[in-house]
Amino acid sequence: MNSAASPQQLRQLIRNRKWTTPTSGAASGYLQANLVMLPAEEAFNFLLFCVRNPKPCPILDVLEPGQVEPLIAPGADLRKDLPRYKVFEQGEFKTDAEDVSDYFNENMVSFLLGCSFSFENAMLAAGLPIRNLEEGKNVSMYITNKPCTPAGPFSAPLVVTMRPMAPDQAVRAVQVTTRFHLTHGAPVHLGNPEQIGIRNLAAPDFGDAVTIRSGEIPVFWACGVTSQLAATSAPLSRVITHAPGHMFVSDLKDEDLTIL
Repeated sequence: MNSAASPQQLRQLIRNRKWTTPTSGAASGYLQANLVMLPAEEAFNFLLFCVRNPKPCPILDVLEPGQVEPLIAPGADLRKDLPRYKVFEQGEFKTDAEDVSDYFNENMVSFLLGCSFSFENAMLAAGLPIRNLEEGKNVSMYITNKPCTPAGPFSAPLVVTMRPMAPDQAVRAVQVTTRFHLTHGAPVHLGNPEQIGIRNLAAPDFGDAVTIRSGEIPVFWACGVTSQLAATSAPLSRVITHAPGHMFVSDLKDEDLTIL
């Protein structure tokens, strides 16, 4: 993993298919984003869903219909510059893809939403563990029993990421991540996973299971995969998203968007 690569270098590696794995730890210090592409006629309702649920769906950029170059990454192409995509039709999964140029059309609107990978650099600088990086895995993601506020045809339960740490580290993690409001901010839950409907931490809904050591507790942050569940909750003609953990890396620096 080349954490020192610039966003531009990383996107070029991805476009040339020399990077096809999750982006946790990549281009350290730069903002990563979830991607949702959907028909323009439902873009307002999806925007409304994000506005009503800012914790899991913080908006970084919204493009005009048919546009693929975001303001937060000039020169990028959202059809090619993510390691892996998922394509859905009528709300059902259709295929995985490494390039969605053949699936994207001029009537589609692209949304880029904040990702918790973006505050990992600050956590590491504070001496906090990030177990999935230590173990070379994708982050653990779980569907909770907490409903989001619906909008138009879109609804979804809250999805969370989990990072295990000692209780004192969890307190420090709250302090470190609270100011990253556009990348999910502070944790939404600490401790007992059953209180948010998670029965088995060893069986995440997305990503990989990680080791939870003796004396550690699970710490949960809101996750942008919530937006994928929302976008596919309606039978739209086509929806394109990132594959969980395979994010878009922007040119924005993490620290530039924090609350001081």
